[in-house]
Amino acid sequence: MTTWMRCYWDEEDTWFYFEVDAEGWVTRQIELEGPELIPIAAASLAEWQQARDTGRLDEYDNRFGITAELPVPEWEGHDPEELTSDQFEEVWDSARRQITARPS
Repeated sequence: MTTWMRCYWDEEDTWFYFEVDAEGWVTRQIELEGPELIPIAAASLAEWQQARDTGRLDEYDNRFGITAELPVPEWEGHDPEELTSDQFEEVWDSARRQITARPS
């Protein structure tokens, strides 16, 4: 079952939004920084794997970032707030539009 959540990291003033699969792996991740909630990442694991397989990994990482490298059950010190699919999709769509509109 897919779940959605967000966590706040106050040391960096960053909100992290996660879509997580049934095994606890992050399939999509968004990072919004500062009081303006500037999107600094909106990465998809499937897109990242495709970019890796086609030799475009650096280009993808530089534009969209990466997803968490450990499954959620192995994380320490996070206090997730559950989200609905619709809440996550709204943030995802906005972040992707903003990141895609920037010059590469």
